[in-house]
Amino acid sequence: MVKKVVILGGGAAGIDVLELLHRGKEDTEKMELTLIKKEKEGFFSTCGLPFALQGMYSIKELELIEPKFYIDKGVDFRTGTEVTGINLGDGYVSVDTGEDIKYDYLVIATGSKPFIPPIEGTNLEGVYTLTGKEDGERIEAAMNANPGNALIIGAGLIGLQTAVAFSKKGIKTTIVETLPYPLPTILDADMTSIVQKWLHKEVTFIFGKPVSAIKGNQQVSAVIVGEEEIPADIVLIAAGMRPNVDIAMKAGIETGESRGIVTDRSLHVKKGKSYLDNVYALGDCVEVLDAVTSRPRLSQLASTALIQARVVANNILGISSSYEPCLSPTVAAISGLQVGSVGVISETARRYGIKIKTGNAIKYTKARFFPGRKLIIVKLIFEVDTAKLIGAQIISEETVAERINELTLAIKAGITANEICMRERCFEPSLTMVEDVIVDAAVKALM
Repeated sequence: MVKKVVILGGGAAGIDVLELLHRGKEDTEKMELTLIKKEKEGFFSTCGLPFALQGMYSIKELELIEPKFYIDKGVDFRTGTEVTGINLGDGYVSVDTGEDIKYDYLVIATGSKPFIPPIEGTNLEGVYTLTGKEDGERIEAAMNANPGNALIIGAGLIGLQTAVAFSKKGIKTTIVETLPYPLPTILDADMTSIVQKWLHKEVTFIFGKPVSAIKGNQQVSAVIVGEEEIPADIVLIAAGMRPNVDIAMKAGIETGESRGIVTDRSLHVKKGKSYLDNVYALGDCVEVLDAVTSRPRLSQLASTALIQARVVANNILGISSSYEPCLSPTVAAISGLQVGSVGVISETARRYGIKIKTGNAIKYTKARFFPGRKLIIVKLIFEVDTAKLIGAQIISEETVAERINELTLAIKAGITANEICMRERCFEPSLTMVEDVIVDAAVKALM
């Protein structure tokens, strides 16, 4: 019997499921795989766009796989196609060509969409978001038209990385953030101040003031921030992403307090009081359970989507699998500075009534006598009652990702501050210090 699997969405989540099913289907009964996406590209790496705008490579290089690759493998790979409806009762999806496509299994990987503030002028020419190839090409063209001023709404990762691209092009750049500091979802204020200082020659920050309007006659010319009018030839809206769940909600699929699709541990969606055995959801459009707070939230990361894709693919292939509560380890490179975070930040702990103790440390990445050593700053967050690690933040010019991965495992394992101090570690002067900065931070937390 042929199983028909239909995947809605061709971002990281949808493509990961497609790849895993295609690898695994030889060991099971035959499958017919259909993927439907509104974009024209096969697989496009959106997270690489800020670096393309910085001139590291061309935007074209971010299309990692063309549609023909999948079509030649027998996949019904449909680009430039919109899904107009899901009929859960009769098991089919409708598309904008008028066709109804039957499924045995449905995978919803519809991703996210940018939050657009409800202010005047967001539809003017010169106002952009950065969510795909076409957005990147439009921004690149605007950058090459010799603009004098750019303004970015939002001081998250996309906003900061794109600000670096504007600055490298000689564009005077201002970042506006309603909260008091940059990267407010992944770093504490004391850590974000390091990032702000690092970027102070490249961008101007305005904190704690809302954008009330974008002005211009067809083309943007200025932005009203508080009571100040700031000139702008380019405006990037980078105020966060929202789950793209309209088509799911229209079908009666439940969404949660974070606006993401509600699923069980197997990533089945919920309709009414029941989870549907043959309908899955994953990626930016779903709600996850936080591993520290046990509260629902979003985890809009390609690394999250990959793990979820393994769960979905395994279950479709008949291998029982479940998705565990989420820590969302995050790293980013911003103008040569690496920033990493995992677990909760102090504000999240406070919001959920978790009493914490923190430890901060600054050391070198290598022995103090070794050439090329870099400073590394670490903040560890421990729960007071158990002394277990529940959060970590790291900033340096190197080795941040490796340490964030290590600390992700430590949080999962319930490691305490004392256990970090007493654990054996490797040492070689060209690679490490004999006592690592993570140990120092744990010692500070114990004082």
